[in-house]
Formats: sequence, structure tokens, C-alpha cells
Amino acid sequence: MCGRNQPPDVWFLAGTNGGRAVRACEIPNGRPIAVPVINSVGDAQSCAAFMGSAQGTVALDGKPVKPETYAGDSIMVEGVQGNRVTGEEGRFTATGCGLWVQLPSLAPGAHSLKIHGQSDDFSVDVDYVLTVATALA
Repeated sequence: MCGRNQPPDVWFLAGTNGGRAVRACEIPNGRPIAVPVINSVGDAQSCAAFMGSAQGTVALDGKPVKPETYAGDSIMVEGVQGNRVTGEEGRFTATGCGLWVQLPSLAPGAHSLKIHGQSDDFSVDVDYVLTVATALA
């Protein structure tokens, strides 16, 4: 499922709706990676409250990676039926905020990515086993 609806210029890894997850993903060679540490979508006030206590740690192959802070950006959302994030369906504008990590493309082979994020009583723990495809000759 990690390869579903990926754009051609970056590889997105999914966050969670809270709690713990262990995932294995194959990633094409040469693709930079973006992944949320902890994030939220709402209005400007809810994002400000969320970011007031947002914190997170990330380790790639056992080495720490510093997350970037996005305090609140206007984003276009395509809410599908049963949208568990906002409850809204159709296209609408919202405020997105959170801590994110952007990684350059990784060397071919196996990698470990460990993510922990928390804001108030909402927390995320995700362990990724990433396999980067061997470069084509």
C-alpha cells in the first residue's frame, strides 16, 4: 500500500490516526522521502493549540533526524466519504500543521525509520522498515 497515489518527485510515507504501527515499504531508488512526525488539519485556532505542545523524535538507521515545524499553512483538502480527519466531504480549504521530516533519497538496501510524535494526549509511534530498490543499470 505504500506505493498508492505517489507523485513522481517525492515519496510520501503515511502517519497514523494515533497509536502504534509497524510498516514495511518498498521505495524506488532516487526518490526523496517526506513523512509526518505528528500533524493535524483544522482551522488556524485548532492548529495553534495543537502546535503548542507538539514534539517528536525521528531516527533513520539509528541516527537522529531533526523534524521541521509547519505552524499552520493553508491547504486544499479532498475529503472522501467517511473522512475521519475532519468529517467533511468534497474539496475545501483548511489549515495544516505539524512536524515533518524530509529525507534525501536513500542508498539502495534496507533502512530503519523510527518516528515518535506527541501533542497533548494524541501520540504516534511508527516503525518503518524501508527497502530502497537497486538502481537500474
